[in-house]
Amino acid sequence: MLIIKILLGLAGLGVVVFVHELGHFLAARLVGIDVEAFSIGWGNPILKKQINGVEYRIGMFPLGGYCKMRGENEFQEAYENRQKVISPVTGTYFGVSPLRRMVVAFAGPFFNLAFAVLALSVVWGAGFEINTLENRIVLASSISPDARYPADKANLATGDRIIEIDGKAITTYHDIQENIAVNPERDLSLKVERDGAVKELTVRPELDKSSGAGKIGVYFWTEPVVSTVAAGSPADIAGIKAGDRILRINGEDLPYTVALIPIMRDQPPVLSLEFEREGQVLTTELVLSYTDAGAADLGISYQTIQYHTPRLSPLGALMKGGAETWKTFVVSLRSLALLFKGIDLTQAVSGPVRITYMLGDVATEGFGQSIGTGLSSMASFLSLISVALCIMNLLPLPILDGGMILLFLIEAVVRKPLHPRAIYVFQTVGVVLIFGLMILAVFGDILYLVHR
Repeated sequence: MLIIKILLGLAGLGVVVFVHELGHFLAARLVGIDVEAFSIGWGNPILKKQINGVEYRIGMFPLGGYCKMRGENEFQEAYENRQKVISPVTGTYFGVSPLRRMVVAFAGPFFNLAFAVLALSVVWGAGFEINTLENRIVLASSISPDARYPADKANLATGDRIIEIDGKAITTYHDIQENIAVNPERDLSLKVERDGAVKELTVRPELDKSSGAGKIGVYFWTEPVVSTVAAGSPADIAGIKAGDRILRINGEDLPYTVALIPIMRDQPPVLSLEFEREGQVLTTELVLSYTDAGAADLGISYQTIQYHTPRLSPLGALMKGGAETWKTFVVSLRSLALLFKGIDLTQAVSGPVRITYMLGDVATEGFGQSIGTGLSSMASFLSLISVALCIMNLLPLPILDGGMILLFLIEAVVRKPLHPRAIYVFQTVGVVLIFGLMILAVFGDILYLVHR
């Protein structure tokens, strides 16, 4: 299963990077820059073919690709030869105007954004199934009484149904998560349903510095009715069946599923279950074993809410895909700003290893339900990565596309070629910065996989 996850993750990540490089390739050809090579994958080519002056390659390592433009490293040669300007040669990278180079640099991120719109349009056009939970909550302080969270300060209560957040209708727990996560340290107006009455409250999510997301300290409320039992699991061996309602565990009432958390803290070797089946109250015992991380799998899953989104027309799907991409773009920018608020970068910044694993995990989980669910899950996650790659590359940092756009903009404003030494120093600083960021990201990836 791990190998399948890695292969799916590599394939998905490769698509996103390929689309980015395809943008550079098509723009370069459009503005008159010769392309020497266009590769799918990195490393020594295992296949290559010359077509119309371009060598198309398939690299040994199937992760993304690259577009090699004629003369793009001429600044380095000019610097080493102590030249004051880069000699313009027709068909080379520095042989075209700064504006045309800006178009080439911008095309990569733009293609990522366009790909995100296309992927989400296909998903919304085909429709997709969502598994979620109801909009009823359990306070985290009900599970950990010694702690106090924003939900407590807002006077929320266990059993409340959140029906509106900042004027947006809330129907599922997924809606709650989505609206809370993207609004850390912002006052949010709530409408909650409690005992048949609607109350208006205000909550201010705190910033979770391990993830960069907002949180208020609530769990989902799920009735402890068994949906499925894994074959050979402790629950299966103990005789638990789908449809059983668990009433008590080790003498403790179980009004909702997360009430199991405090019961499991001391890692009891045996759980005494009292459950209801077809009007009869029965008892049984589950014998448990624990992993080194202290986790135990009872083999029980509980009922969720399933609904299928309607299929949209091509125009409707395109509009929805564009709107969802824009929402992702804005949220990603807001999340980027949170990097300067003291969050744990090793947890919040993902490198290629973690992204590959997460993408493969999402894909395999989706394909485990159906081919359609797998494709829609993978497309949605790829759109998220595409938007992130677009924003990252547009940052005005050396070596990134945004940094190159900044350089060429300066050149266009001053109306004279930049000194090769200035470009060389700018790019060198960029290599150091990106290398340092990659080390941080890979270190965080290793910690992530160890904890997994």
